Amino acid sequence: MFFGVTSRSARGISAAVALLAIGAVGCADAIDSAKAGAKKAVRTRSVFSLAPGDCYNPNSGATESEEFSVEIVPCEEAHEGQVVGEFDIEGEKEYPGDDGATAIADKQCPAVSQKFVSDTWAIPEGVDLFYYYPTSESWKTGDRAVSCAYAKESGTFSGSLANKSLTADQAAYLKGSNAVYEALWNNQPEAEQPEDDLAGYKKQAKAVSGALNTHLTALKGVEQPQTVKLRSQLTKTAEAWEDAASAGNVDDFYIAYDLGFTGIDPTKTVAARKELKLATTVPADDAEVWAG
Repeated sequence: MFFGVTSRSARGISAAVALLAIGAVGCADAIDSAKAGAKKAVRTRSVFSLAPGDCYNPNSGATESEEFSVEIVPCEEAHEGQVVGEFDIEGEKEYPGDDGATAIADKQCPAVSQKFVSDTWAIPEGVDLFYYYPTSESWKTGDRAVSCAYAKESGTFSGSLANKSLTADQAAYLKGSNAVYEALWNNQPEAEQPEDDLAGYKKQAKAVSGALNTHLTALKGVEQPQTVKLRSQLTKTAEAWEDAASAGNVDDFYIAYDLGFTGIDPTKTVAARKELKLATTVPADDAEVWAG
């Protein structure tokens, strides 16, 4: 998944939006423009005021490097982004820098956002995870907050991304499924090939194996046919990841890893998802990874 980054400015927003002057009395276009400008001014808020659930339009564009203010809009209206979570940077005595702040957001925003959006498959196409993080200037004023948001680089979407009421079976499935992919990506070794860091890849395999076993335990309570079938398939997959985690050499690791990685191909979960009445379109990024 692509992660966009936008930092906040400590400056105020008093000059962020100026109302358009009406140059000619009675000019309908000018009046409409003035009304639109006034409406936007009323809705404009400091980027520091963003809260989970807020739907917004950035005044500088979703991919700009620094943002001062945003336009808060009703989620039913077309908008570029929605805040789906927040957290404070902790354990840092000094400003970690742009690279450090983005690394922290990269790690925490996916997990934080799942409290708001459990099923990432239901997120509209083209909507990716972005975040606002402190600047060095705002850090000096005590700013430690990171706002996690789903937004579109171009275009808009409508409606809130907030979780709808989930059944017990849906919640159990999503919690376990999300944990499996978190374990896979959050433990990705820096080396591109297992032969360059076998220990790191075995550590990743152990994490995925553990997450799969937890997922399987939760799925035991789901008795729907396609989900039962998926559980059987994932049982074999978990065994492959366990073998990868305990592999004595690179060749053995590759054999087990190939089986394990193929076993968590998201396309294999579509039938169970359909049965559970969850989204069934594999996100484009995931589909590309497993397509090779």
